[in-house]
Amino acid sequence: MSVYKKLRSVLFKLDPENAHYLAEIFLKSVSTSSVLQEILANQFCYENEILHNQICGLDFYNPIGLAAGFDKNATMVRGLCALGFGFLEVGTLTKHAQNGNPKPRLFRYLQEESLQNAMGFNNQGALKAAARLAQIYPYTLPIGINLGKNKSIPTQDALKNYEEVLCDFLSLGDYYVFNLSSPNTPNLRDLQNVSFVKELFMMAREHTNKPIFLKISPDMPKDTMLSVCEQAILCQASGIIATNTSVDYTLLWGTRDFGGISGAVLKSKSAEVFESLAKAFFGQTILIAAGGIDDAQEAYKRIKMGASLVQVYTGLIFKGPALCKQINQEIAQYLQRDGFLNLRDAIGVDLK
Repeated sequence: MSVYKKLRSVLFKLDPENAHYLAEIFLKSVSTSSVLQEILANQFCYENEILHNQICGLDFYNPIGLAAGFDKNATMVRGLCALGFGFLEVGTLTKHAQNGNPKPRLFRYLQEESLQNAMGFNNQGALKAAARLAQIYPYTLPIGINLGKNKSIPTQDALKNYEEVLCDFLSLGDYYVFNLSSPNTPNLRDLQNVSFVKELFMMAREHTNKPIFLKISPDMPKDTMLSVCEQAILCQASGIIATNTSVDYTLLWGTRDFGGISGAVLKSKSAEVFESLAKAFFGQTILIAAGGIDDAQEAYKRIKMGASLVQVYTGLIFKGPALCKQINQEIAQYLQRDGFLNLRDAIGVDLK
């Protein structure tokens, strides 16, 4: 049994949010200690030039990133950098601090290696996170800021709310993600429409030329999804992240009737959505794959389907801090096996 599996057996006896809090305490302590950062980096980071890529003017030393939701308040950035990720995404952050939904709101499904969460964008607000990020900017890795709408803000004022939170991070994000697809803020997914997405990206491009992405739901009808993504691309979105969590409760037995499902049970559904997206837009925009990715085989599959980058989250919870290193090592082996000189040559090869 690995060290993490032994540790996991203890952590998983705790409430999921309490276990996450302990992980945050540890990674925050790592963030303040260069010695601990070096120890972790020596253990968990993997360097191979075959994995290097430049995307949207940003340098990625490997394609595996941490999705938003783990470091909601940008308190763990340096500690997470030592775990071997090629990039990190913090948040989701809203303009105003909010507590999120009532507890319990995070549930584990051990056999299925999946989670169900109804967190509701709980975070300390943009200004506190921005102050933390300012202390460590510029970063050693590309850092994205995932931006959300406050629950208390009515739909008609959503555009202004997104504008305000974006402006708080204009000098601090390497890239930005508009999150319209979380199922845990009432009516948020209604904003996944052509009209609002057009307004949103036109507004954003008035403020910044940095990369901006749209993160989409896996639950939209295919034609609607493609229309919304097409509009984002026409309005100078840098790319699309697919996908967020799902409210398809048939994926998992014994679920609650609220919140979003992530983890291994989302793998097939998310990959199917990504495939549709890639067939429509590969070569026109940058595609980032997320949803159910927990090993090198799935990560490499989506790279060959058209993903320039891949994000993990739930897999990290179940498989531990060595996950990123393991995925990167195996992807490098797959690239060499298949005769690719670098990662770039493999991106979208199954579509060509």
